[in-house]
Formats: sequence, C-alpha cells, structure tokens
Amino acid sequence: MQQSAGQGLPHTRTRGVHWISTAAALGAVVAAVALVQPADASPGKPAAAGSPSAAAGGAPAAPVAPPDPDAASYPLKCADGMPTDVISKVSGDLDGDGRPETAVVVRCHTETGTPPSGVYVLSAPKAPGGPPRIAVTLVKPEDNRQIGNFRLEGRILKATVLGFSSDQVPQCCPDLSRSYSWEWRGDRYVALPGPAGNTV
Repeated sequence: MQQSAGQGLPHTRTRGVHWISTAAALGAVVAAVALVQPADASPGKPAAAGSPSAAAGGAPAAPVAPPDPDAASYPLKCADGMPTDVISKVSGDLDGDGRPETAVVVRCHTETGTPPSGVYVLSAPKAPGGPPRIAVTLVKPEDNRQIGNFRLEGRILKATVLGFSSDQVPQCCPDLSRSYSWEWRGDRYVALPGPAGNTV
C-alpha cells in the first residue's frame, strides 16, 4: 500500500499555481492505489470471519472494533524525534465490505506552530494483535496542507483543505481553502474537489 511538521520543521511551500492543480494531484494519487478492500472480500467469496454476514445462521456477528489510530505508525518525518499527534479521526465501513476502517488526520507534535497534516485510512492489521495498517494516503504531509472540519457523512469522507498562495504566507495562517470529499468507488477512493482557490 502506498505510504506516502510547526516551527523548526522543514516545509515545502506550494505556490498558487500548484494549489490550483491540487485536485488533479490528489485525484491521481488516490486513484493510483488499489486499496482497502481485502482479497477475501471480493465478490462471490464468503464473508470473512467477524463480518456481519459470517455468523452462524445469518445472525449478526459481534461488532468489529475499528482500527485504533493511536496504535498505528505514520510515515511523517518529525524533527528532533518528536511524536505524531492524531488531530481528528472518524470510523465507519468506508468501502462497504462489512468491516470498519478509521480515517485520521495526523501531524507532527509541536508546542508552537502549525505543522502540515497527513490524511490516512487505516484498515485491520494483517495479523491478530498487530498494529493497524495504512491502506491509503489521501493527503500527503509533504504537500503542506492543513485540514479542518474533518468528518464522515454516510460513507463519504469530507474535509476543508487549507493551503498557501505563496511562500510569503506564514505557516500559521493559510490563505486558501478548498472543500474535498473522498468516496469509495469500485476498488479505490476517488477525490472529489470543490471549487478551487477560495480565499480564507
């Protein structure tokens, strides 16, 4: 699966022209990954143990706990060995396979400043008792974005993605805003951007 911070952390500032192309970039990244749905959940195969249809006699199985975001490892390069912070999280059956996923907004911990965020979808561990695995990266930290209003509506992830029109805009105060939705279609997440370049 594809895996891909704050004061004192290196940032790659994106210029206004790059912000306009964010929709295409995010869409390409997400569409290039084939993804959360596990092999044993393909059409025509029996439901996996623990899924709602797997219980004897068709009775509902016990609820499956969503992946714990605090137990996952994230591919952020934080300065001075700083840990990562889970800023927002939502859980639900995002891909319709009967098992919950957890979507998270994560950034490097800092006492001052506003590090860029990454957005990840976590799925169940490969082995019982193991850590959740990152199924897909929806927003890469190196793109220097901040995420607000992160939420789940039905099975659709939604957020406000904040960015910068130039290198001169302070890291604390992004001046561009764009709404995004991520929806599972077939075998992948599709990024659905709102209007480009709204000023904060």
